[in-house]
Amino acid sequence: MDFSYEVVEHIGILSEQKNGWKKELNLISWNGREPVYDIRTWNPDGSKMGKGVTISKEEMENLKDLLKSL
Repeated sequence: MDFSYEVVEHIGILSEQKNGWKKELNLISWNGREPVYDIRTWNPDGSKMGKGVTISKEEMENLKDLLKSL
């Protein structure tokens, strides 16, 4: 199955592994759809990605509130 994506905004790096792969938070448009927040690992040049999770704007706001309460 083919898919396309566009990194609309690189928000930040959460961690980096010794092999250079980085866990990042980005705003990504998948298959031309509305951008969503995305957390996943990327290889050093950004050409390969690992499994990740996508989060809507509403879910991100809920996550932000949960993290503030810690």
